[in-house]
Amino acid sequence: MAFYSCCLIISPKILVISSYLVNGDTLNLYEYMGKDIFRRYGIPVPDSYVVEKESDLRKFERPSVVKSQILLGGRGKSGGIKFAKNQKELEDGVRELLGSKIRGLSVTKVLIEDMLNIKHEYYVSISLNRSERSPFIIASSSGGVEIESVPKEKIFTRKIDPLLGYSDYVGREAVKFMGLDSKLGSQFKAILSKLYTVFNEEDCELVEINPLVETADGRLIAADAKVIMDSDSMFRHKDINVVDPEKTPLELEAQSKGYAFVELDGDIGVIANGAGLTMATMDALTLHKGKPRNFLDLGGTDSVDIVVEAFELVLKANPKSILVNIFGGVTKADTVANGIVAAKEKFNITKPIVVRLSGVHEDEAREILKRNGIEPFSMMMPAIEQVVKRTGEIE
Repeated sequence: MAFYSCCLIISPKILVISSYLVNGDTLNLYEYMGKDIFRRYGIPVPDSYVVEKESDLRKFERPSVVKSQILLGGRGKSGGIKFAKNQKELEDGVRELLGSKIRGLSVTKVLIEDMLNIKHEYYVSISLNRSERSPFIIASSSGGVEIESVPKEKIFTRKIDPLLGYSDYVGREAVKFMGLDSKLGSQFKAILSKLYTVFNEEDCELVEINPLVETADGRLIAADAKVIMDSDSMFRHKDINVVDPEKTPLELEAQSKGYAFVELDGDIGVIANGAGLTMATMDALTLHKGKPRNFLDLGGTDSVDIVVEAFELVLKANPKSILVNIFGGVTKADTVANGIVAAKEKFNITKPIVVRLSGVHEDEAREILKRNGIEPFSMMMPAIEQVVKRTGEIE
């Protein structure tokens, strides 16, 4: 447990990405992207358009909401949503939000959409419950707040058998539980059915509408959209392109090549396999007064080329030394050793390389490294101490 608590010393940025890595590879869409998907499937959303620069702003026509597009909840409480009842308020809202930072995240886009005349707010979502291996529907007549704060007796939940799929009776049960009249009930059932289609066809792990607004004229409209997709399905969704404005050019390059990579402000390059081991490696470096230059999770691979490419990325970060920490399983130790040797020759690396290898084919791996002038370590801490020492010796 001490390893993870130490992550606070490294960087708040690592805390965000470590949560992402540990929870699995997912892609969180911006609200405007989620609403584009909803619109395509016939789920009612407000009329809207995206503004990236002030010149994109259209002439004011009716009361509008200016919503910062960041991958973070609770924007309203943090000042990330503005309301405009005239042209000046619209321009001021866009000018104030574009380029600002909200809880550390940069706002590079805002969504301009019609202001809704709200009578009531509901909540509805479909998420993947990993322990049950099934989609779960959650609905409540108490929307507009975090679902965790709603009393359990006001929350409708239903597990959906993935083989049988969604059935209309689930919608009828939800409508009865929430006490909706026939007009609202028929709209809610249609939205829930379409939401399940989005969840299924778009490879989602979560689709959420909070709030689902009942307008004064009796319509149900998705006032917000939270969509999280399985990133492994992106080859089926080439139209989806989420560029995180917080990522550096090197991080974006690594992302395009399939690596989990974060630049930091230290001087020791880090290559390890598995998010947990990579985090523990950086924690151990910090405990020994070393400063990581990057986070790079090699993942599970048996490819020399992938190891070489990982070295190329780390070298672009210009560290003083490189630490490799591998526990061989799917990633075989001898493959990594061959990759290290190939990278050293290809890039003519003169920086210190310290390697800890353990696991499958570790004896062969150590022999490969020794033959090429690299001392292998079997335990992590001696390798950590060595790389910190050698880095400190470099002027």
